[in-house]
Amino acid sequence: MDIIGIIAEFNPFHKGHLYYINKIKEMYPNSILVLVLNGYFTERGDISIESKEEKTRLALKYAVDIVLELPVLYGTSSADIFAETSITMLNNLGVEKIIFGSESCDINMLKQAASIQLSDGFNDKVKSYLDKGLNYPTALNKAIGISIDSPNDLLGISYIKAILKNHFDIKPICIQRTNSYHDINSNEEIISASNIRNKIINSENIDKYIPEGKIDKVDYKLLFTLIKYKILTDDLSIYETVDEGIENKLKKEILNSNSLDELINNIKSKRYTYNRLSRMLTHILLGIKKNDSNTKLSYVRLLGFSSKGKDYINSIKKNIQIPLITKYANINNVVKDYEDTSALIYQMLTNDNVTLFENNNKPLIK
Repeated sequence: MDIIGIIAEFNPFHKGHLYYINKIKEMYPNSILVLVLNGYFTERGDISIESKEEKTRLALKYAVDIVLELPVLYGTSSADIFAETSITMLNNLGVEKIIFGSESCDINMLKQAASIQLSDGFNDKVKSYLDKGLNYPTALNKAIGISIDSPNDLLGISYIKAILKNHFDIKPICIQRTNSYHDINSNEEIISASNIRNKIINSENIDKYIPEGKIDKVDYKLLFTLIKYKILTDDLSIYETVDEGIENKLKKEILNSNSLDELINNIKSKRYTYNRLSRMLTHILLGIKKNDSNTKLSYVRLLGFSSKGKDYINSIKKNIQIPLITKYANINNVVKDYEDTSALIYQMLTNDNVTLFENNNKPLIK
């Protein structure tokens, strides 16, 4: 039996994700599918338009066997922290293969890029390009010597780096993406999540693109108000990714901006890309402090499982190194504190009573 790992945000769960899961099941029909799921806030700093509970329900309905929570502390961090935490969780569950979508689907090229990034002096080389005024993606490409600008390829490289760095016995496998992440205009049946979110903003019907699911409406005016209050009243220098004096620019430009998008565009530069600023503002909103993302993972929360997934977990209990939990009401650490905060803020922004799911301390069962 193959133990397959996948990592996803499902923002929202759409027919492209369904194609991806079905393709894996076609490739490995006798398999256990283990999902590491990012929750209320995403790696790029967006707010999920489907709740953690809804995404877990959909994953289980459409053939995932085990759903694990990627805590928001790691899920909103850099690609490398996002990837290493996720890969560590999958390794803890005995995963043998990780399968991810890729624009190039050139696994050898991705492995080569990952090896180069782990080589001595690589970070100094990237820094030298940054010091010349290049943005991070361009500096990264120049240091690697390979042109890679597709988001799933870049994330795939981070997955492979985590495997190599930790000497995990996990085989990376890619599936060809069927669409472009950057395309926000296509009307094909399978389109990117960013395209779907753009259609929602433009009040277009999205029923064609998702198998089902409850979409949450985010109050972006309230979001901007909350972030504005934090920027004007807090010492921003204590927060993750706020560095190089950017806090002064934030405090100045917040007074000249009327929306989150306007604020980001007023600050954006070669050094500070849109995604980097969006992630930074999420850290400010959630109060994520510097270096907290280096906190060692001390538990893995089980969000849901199928009967087959339950049998598998029971069969490997003795081999699990990081405790697998279903109830975490009595856990008291910084990882859970941020998870609780993210749920409360998400509930404020969407009016979706997600804290009920958090406080129930019960995984969903298929």
